[in-house]
Amino acid sequence: MTIHEPPELFGADFIRDPYPTYAWLREHSPVHRFTLPQGMPAWLITRYQDVRPWLNDPRLGKDLERFLPPEALPSPSIRDVLTKNMLHSDPPAHTRLRRLAAKAFTARRVQSLRPRIEEITDELLDGMGPEGETDLIDTLGLLPITLIYELLGVPKRDWEAFRRWSVLGSDEQSTGSAEFETATEALKSYTRDLIADKRVRPGEDLLSDLMVVRDGGDGLSDDELLAMAFLLLLGGQETTISLIGVAVHHLLRNPDQLALLRAEPERLPAAIEEVLRFDGPAMNASMRFAVEDIEIAGTPIPAGGVVFLGLGSASHDPEVAPDGDRFDIRRPARHLAFGHGPHACIGSALARLEGEIAIGRLLDRYGELRLAVPEEELVWRPGMHFRGPAALPVRYRTASR
Repeated sequence: MTIHEPPELFGADFIRDPYPTYAWLREHSPVHRFTLPQGMPAWLITRYQDVRPWLNDPRLGKDLERFLPPEALPSPSIRDVLTKNMLHSDPPAHTRLRRLAAKAFTARRVQSLRPRIEEITDELLDGMGPEGETDLIDTLGLLPITLIYELLGVPKRDWEAFRRWSVLGSDEQSTGSAEFETATEALKSYTRDLIADKRVRPGEDLLSDLMVVRDGGDGLSDDELLAMAFLLLLGGQETTISLIGVAVHHLLRNPDQLALLRAEPERLPAAIEEVLRFDGPAMNASMRFAVEDIEIAGTPIPAGGVVFLGLGSASHDPEVAPDGDRFDIRRPARHLAFGHGPHACIGSALARLEGEIAIGRLLDRYGELRLAVPEEELVWRPGMHFRGPAALPVRYRTASR
């Protein structure tokens, strides 16, 4: 699709395929001013050469309470868990929170989860049976859900309610609604009780580990643990579900690439990197604000201005990805899917590991795999940040032995 005029951001065509719009913006309006649903002006940055350095520039802040007007903030009852975490804080608070969290997110710990991730994946595939039709978002998407609930130490009896609350709490379209606030308040209340219980009876889980991490005499308070749990819960589920769904979608759309991956399974890590570059789970980095009057690529942005750094657009920029609108698992990895700098995704290694295991096991088991509906019928998640199919119906049959 060729665009000859300024495109509509976040309309139906954009949600289905934002990359033609990004290509137009990179050429014609690389720092693009638009209006947020709340009526505030904002700027979308689209070129790699601008996005990457500004991800690491302290002149863009993250503190929602410092920069947003009161009417644009979440209600006071849930504001603490949505704003008092690593994602929405600046140094020195961010530096301290990330340092403490990193102690529980070591490379060794992530790799130690491999056997459990493999076990969960095999159990989910066993449940699908040798052939049939399923929505992979509902079935294989249970992998990151199960894993994050186990990591947080949520009792299995509570998973259904926990999932229902967290889905509503991560829905960009319902943010600020009564339903959103009710779900977030319920999740907050449950998680606070869970933290209190683990203070008395710690387990072998990430939440219990976060309670005991120390940097000198410093540790996380209960309020900080609550905000951290929310961040890990929403980030650990939704982005990895999207990664798995998008990976399957683009492999099925590109049968030559699927055939190459089946013939050379050692390319699986590179295939995951290309999925992240080509159609990563986060279209834009989370909201930032100009700490002072700044200029990006010749465009002035006033102090307090809202800035979105376009991760998806930057990863398609032909300056770093020649022929970037073509999906090619042989391509050398260079993308910003997990951000860059101090706010780079702390769970990126875990997401990669889950993606590799899920896709590898799926392709190994099912020699036949195809979409169960025409591609134009797929529904994509709307919003400024998360990117991925809302459902992915597929037909499958086990590989011939």
